[in-house]
Amino acid sequence: MKFSKSSKIFLASATTAALASSVLVVTPQQTQAAGSFSDVSSSDSHYEAILKLADLGIINGFPDGTYKSHSDITRGQVATILANILNLDTKNAKDPGFTDLKKSNDHYGAIAALKEAKIINGYEDNTFKSSEKISRVHLAVMIANALKIHPKDKESLPFTDVTLYDEEIKALFDYGITVGTTATTFDPSKNVTRGQAASFLYRALNVYDSTFTLSIMHSNDTHSAVEMAPKRATAVKEIRSANPDALLLDAGDANTGTLYYNEFKGQADVAFMNYMKYDAMTFGNHEFDAGSTPEGHKALVDFINSADFPFVTSNVDFSADEKFKGLFTDLISSEPENGKIYNGIIKEVNGEKIGIFGLTTAETADISSPGSVTFKNYIEEAEKAVKAFEDLGVDKIIALSHLGFDDNPAIDNDIILAESVDGIDVIVGGHSHTQLNEPYLVDTNTKGEAKETTLIVQAANASNYLGTLDVAFDDKGVVVSYNGELLNLGKYADDQEALKLLEPYKKQVDKVGGAEINATTDAALTSPRVSDEGNTEQLSVRKNETALGNLITDGMVDKARSFTGKDVIMAVQNGGGIRASIDEGPITVAEVIKVLPFANTLAVMDVTGAELKATFETSVGVYPGENGGFLHVSKGVKVQFDSSKPAGERIVSITYTDAQGKEVELDDTTTYTIATNAFTAKGGDGFDVLAKAYAEGRVTDLGLSDWENFKEHLESIGTITPATEGRIVDVAKK
Repeated sequence: MKFSKSSKIFLASATTAALASSVLVVTPQQTQAAGSFSDVSSSDSHYEAILKLADLGIINGFPDGTYKSHSDITRGQVATILANILNLDTKNAKDPGFTDLKKSNDHYGAIAALKEAKIINGYEDNTFKSSEKISRVHLAVMIANALKIHPKDKESLPFTDVTLYDEEIKALFDYGITVGTTATTFDPSKNVTRGQAASFLYRALNVYDSTFTLSIMHSNDTHSAVEMAPKRATAVKEIRSANPDALLLDAGDANTGTLYYNEFKGQADVAFMNYMKYDAMTFGNHEFDAGSTPEGHKALVDFINSADFPFVTSNVDFSADEKFKGLFTDLISSEPENGKIYNGIIKEVNGEKIGIFGLTTAETADISSPGSVTFKNYIEEAEKAVKAFEDLGVDKIIALSHLGFDDNPAIDNDIILAESVDGIDVIVGGHSHTQLNEPYLVDTNTKGEAKETTLIVQAANASNYLGTLDVAFDDKGVVVSYNGELLNLGKYADDQEALKLLEPYKKQVDKVGGAEINATTDAALTSPRVSDEGNTEQLSVRKNETALGNLITDGMVDKARSFTGKDVIMAVQNGGGIRASIDEGPITVAEVIKVLPFANTLAVMDVTGAELKATFETSVGVYPGENGGFLHVSKGVKVQFDSSKPAGERIVSITYTDAQGKEVELDDTTTYTIATNAFTAKGGDGFDVLAKAYAEGRVTDLGLSDWENFKEHLESIGTITPATEGRIVDVAKK
């Protein structure tokens, strides 16, 4: 796994630091120290090991105060020592099923806990033989499995008498935990004394790290950016080559946004997710976009059925939609089926259980078309999911969340989830398209009180990044350290097999992209820049009104009004988001997409007149210089500014046309609803006033694709005659 130099590392305590340094720290009930064992003196070759293990409460002596260092140790006694080291729950473990083991056995709980943790198996006849003396080979196997010690290399052992369990013996031999009885013999069947066992275990603890590290790859809001999938596949393969057990998770909105979805209804997306071997996905709001069509959620059901991975959601109720019958269960499964939906699933990674559940924003009911699919309270359902996992003994829990990192707090978001629900270790987020270059740490609750760490990660949108996270847990399932970063997929080469998979999809998309929409333009719709050759007037989409900007904002305001039913007084579009021109003549789908290529979405927000004026001060603040945040405005709006004035004092007046056709000047204290793209609504391009409104929950992302809205608007006109109308005027030039 690659990590940036700026990756953050958090150490929860001195205990954690010790664990991270491979120094054992355990806290079972303390017992007598070796110094008090009447039969163990400093001359005993195992004295130091017995002393240390007794001090840590890992080993016990006999009721008569002796340790009996030279007596053979039994399999049951070793099981108890290992259970002490691992702090296993020996009281609530399941019956191990060994025919020779009764609950009255002193070592029953330890043996049961080790069996449940898949550290021991017993003999082929389904016995454990608790009272049997343990051999050197069986002790090596139990230590290597319990403490997860693996060989350093693939070189052969020097012992000629080892025919079974050579890997486990090699692991202990490599670290000096065990040696042979001679240079060439191991004597695997020889019994082990209690003193020898103490020395073996003490040396093993010097290389044992009781933390568990989980690697996660994550994506979200890929929005059918299928042509980026071969690069994502390359990054995934690189990570898996170094860490085959890394999980690959998606936080929703795989669908909608490009022609790949329009043409293949999610089948192209799921084909690549299958190719990359995703482990789980939750649902985004855009997964429900087709609910209002005559086919309803058929495309989503087909997407689910085609998946070679399970889906998780705890707060989406599919029960009223017959199309999902047989696909959804509200249970948590440790053996989930591909192409099925669960409340949560349990993945086992290197013997550790990982709980994964999902959440989808309740905003979906308003910004998508879920039909009869409904959404439950995310906090309540998250609490239920966490409890269900904990009842099953799972203490490492991941939420796949399509709530939004810092989205409208009145509805739902990841920060509130992390602050409100104990027990969630990692939130893999989506919906807000937030580029979290490193994990966001939440360690206080809604009252500001300290809580166990929850990490939030999110990887922007449109498959520009693949998120990575390595998170270490202590033996209680508490996050103790982490590393995380976003991998810039633009820097990766395409995976060749994935390119072959892409070919038929791309061929069809290219064909459709070249198709003409039902609109034509009498003249080119230009997106000029000052640096363009022949631009003698020095016009720019980043400092001047353009016919193209006017058409885009007109389509935005019309769609916002019809979709929300609100009195949306204007729409604004940042010039930096208008990336290409449209040639004279028939307009193609590809041309429309190139104009607005960022998979942005339409949002509405409530701002005061004073805030709008401050926003436009930012828009014209560097004029006549170019500014990606220069705002184009919709029909009926007039912005007058004076470039001769200092920045911040340039706005002369802003008016809009009301529903009665009357020109109205903005009032500083009145709150208005405007439309813009989600990037601008969040404060992109330096709009701090809008960022504040977003943080205060005054923004609703409608989830509507900007280029598709623009296409619809052009088609509603049919024949376009490009023109500017004096919507934005510098009075200093009059």
